[in-house]
Amino acid sequence: MDELIPINVVIADRTYRIRVEKNDEEKVRKTANLINQKIAEFKVQFAGKDMQDFVSMALLWFATEQGDETDIVLQQEAALQELSDMEQLIRQTLQTPS
Repeated sequence: MDELIPINVVIADRTYRIRVEKNDEEKVRKTANLINQKIAEFKVQFAGKDMQDFVSMALLWFATEQGDETDIVLQQEAALQELSDMEQLIRQTLQTPS
């Protein structure tokens, strides 16, 4: 596991200081930006609601949209692990004297 670094992200006009792996920083920032964009869209579409409503709608949207992609990522990770295991087995076989 990489070292965790502190970053600040703003979601719905609130700043959160969180710790993330360095290689995940860009992904976290892009995700926060996407959430803020959705909140802004919902503010335009549903005037008269409060910030909690917009955050809830954005969360529901995000969870629904990401569900299929999460399954794909998990399948890809499993496939990569299987390929890595096979590669290791092949290397061991090639290194073993006959």
